[in-house]
Amino acid sequence: MSDWIKLNVGGQTFYTTRTTLMSEPESMLARMFSEENKNILMPCQMENDTYLIDRTPKYFEPLLHYLRSGRVILDANVNPEGVLEEAKYFGIESMIPILEEIICDSEKEKDQDLPLTRREVVKILASTECHRELRFQGLNLAGADLSKLDLRCINFKYAKMKGCQLLGANLSKCNMERVDLSNAKLDAAQLLGVRMVCSNLEKASLQNCNFEDPAGSVALMEGCNLRGANLEGSQMAGVNLRVATLKDANMQNCDLRSAVLAGADLERCNLSGSDLNETNLRGANFKDTLLESMQSPLHMSQTIR
Repeated sequence: MSDWIKLNVGGQTFYTTRTTLMSEPESMLARMFSEENKNILMPCQMENDTYLIDRTPKYFEPLLHYLRSGRVILDANVNPEGVLEEAKYFGIESMIPILEEIICDSEKEKDQDLPLTRREVVKILASTECHRELRFQGLNLAGADLSKLDLRCINFKYAKMKGCQLLGANLSKCNMERVDLSNAKLDAAQLLGVRMVCSNLEKASLQNCNFEDPAGSVALMEGCNLRGANLEGSQMAGVNLRVATLKDANMQNCDLRSAVLAGADLERCNLSGSDLNETNLRGANFKDTLLESMQSPLHMSQTIR
């Protein structure tokens, strides 16, 4: 008798060997196709030397591959929960914990991908003692409305905050290093001593924000991407914007006294009406920068230090 077996599973034909089907000795498939049981336990109806099995073929195929290779490989369009049900039905016990782990990991990824809502953030804030550090590192907060919340001293490093609403929020002393805040709204936010090194604030709105800490803590925004951002009217005295990108940014009427803009890209930046007294602009790119109606002439502002 040939060791090759032809299966028709839910209308799809599979060719395999008896050895493959019996590679998990205690499984239903092994018992169904065992030579010892062939006269006792018929696996299914036969037609033209083909075994007919009424199961879903796309879930059966990964089982067959596992029995051949010992590896679980699932195509993108195959639901692992469906394969798990087939593994249980056919008694492929060694495959079950592997599939359960795949499903668990998939659910964790889905949970991580879903952005937190304002309600969830408020719940976390309310349940955390005021002296404990809050860590939101790498969390997805994209599009969340966190306006007017007290978010001081929270670690947001690497967080996804694209399009986030932070109007009037208190973000003082927060670690926002490498955070994606593109297209976010931070108008009138408190940003005293904030750390925004290498953060992405492209096209963000930061009108009338306050970065100036009376206690002397400097806001760090080195290497920040503020391309096309709107910072009009913000209090930014002493802010460190070294090598930041401010191309096409609106910085009209900003207080930039003693700020560091060394090596910054200010191409087409609008600095009209801003106070640049004692500002460090060494090596900055001033191509097409607007400097009208400044509070002190640029040549008198001790810009190169």
